Amino acid sequence: MHSKQLVAACALSLALSGAAQAADEIIVGYAAPSLDGAQSQIQGGFLVGAEQHGWKVLSVTSGGDAQKQVNDINDFITQNVSAIVAVPDDSAGICVGVAAAKEAGIPFYTIDRAPSGCVVDMVVLSDNYLGGQQAGEAMVAHLTSKNGSPSGTVLEITGNLAQNVAQLRGAGFQDVLNQHDGITLITRPGDWDAAKGVEIVRDVASAQPIDGIYMHSDCVYAAGTVQTLKEIDQFAPAGEDGHIFVAGIDGCSGNLELIRQGATDQTSGQPIPDFGTLVAEFMAKQFAGEAIEPGLVHQEGALWSPGRLEMTDVGMLLYLSTTSITRDNVDNPGLWGNQ
Repeated sequence: MHSKQLVAACALSLALSGAAQAADEIIVGYAAPSLDGAQSQIQGGFLVGAEQHGWKVLSVTSGGDAQKQVNDINDFITQNVSAIVAVPDDSAGICVGVAAAKEAGIPFYTIDRAPSGCVVDMVVLSDNYLGGQQAGEAMVAHLTSKNGSPSGTVLEITGNLAQNVAQLRGAGFQDVLNQHDGITLITRPGDWDAAKGVEIVRDVASAQPIDGIYMHSDCVYAAGTVQTLKEIDQFAPAGEDGHIFVAGIDGCSGNLELIRQGATDQTSGQPIPDFGTLVAEFMAKQFAGEAIEPGLVHQEGALWSPGRLEMTDVGMLLYLSTTSITRDNVDNPGLWGNQ
């Protein structure tokens, strides 16, 4: 967490000293799919924010099992936690847990992914549609430069399409590419599974020439994609003949290094550690009885600033802008993959 965020969180905590519950009375249940990679960073940001307010956090993981996550939420309800924060395994499936929490009078928040078909108190996530657009624009620019027009064959490796985040990352990318009749898009579901991603790259790139690959998560797919292209003799670094342009979303440190090496080309970086700290700040305001109004959210020095706070059919959503990362800005210290 940046020092300015810590100062802001401390100031908010002091402001709430007379209105919020005592520290030992605030217990938050945190339900995550896993605590690996980016999920660890997301949880870490929330733990920092919770610590600033003196809250206790109970963390569980589902291992990607949507039913287990609902069971975990029900366990939190039984324990009478003060609030529940989740990174949904299934955007629609999480609504069973949301309904149970609401019936028990427990506020519900999600990070990184929004629910589908129910209303929560707050969602903090990246503008995933924008991230897909940025990757699509970078892909089209490359194809135009390489082929003299926006034409060629592109492979898309998706996340779990039951989650709104994967749906949006796909929609943003596809909406850009679909403007150009000369581009053929091959979409394969990867389900955030690195092994599936490897098999998809191997099968598709071995069967036909491809010009580009778009990964819904570079944290999951980047290393395996590059290694597989090398194994099937389809790898050439950026700037050399035969280079396959690789774009994605997330901005994990491993892929930033691959961009530096010219092995991959672009990714739309998320402000991942800020998800948790921001949701903690808004939770504290709501605990204190403050109204949350839609509008722009500014944070000095943050690459995502300004964010957009909007009332939607699933509740209040705070969208944080993604940053298109290439070799030109890959060393920016504000990128979470460099921290």
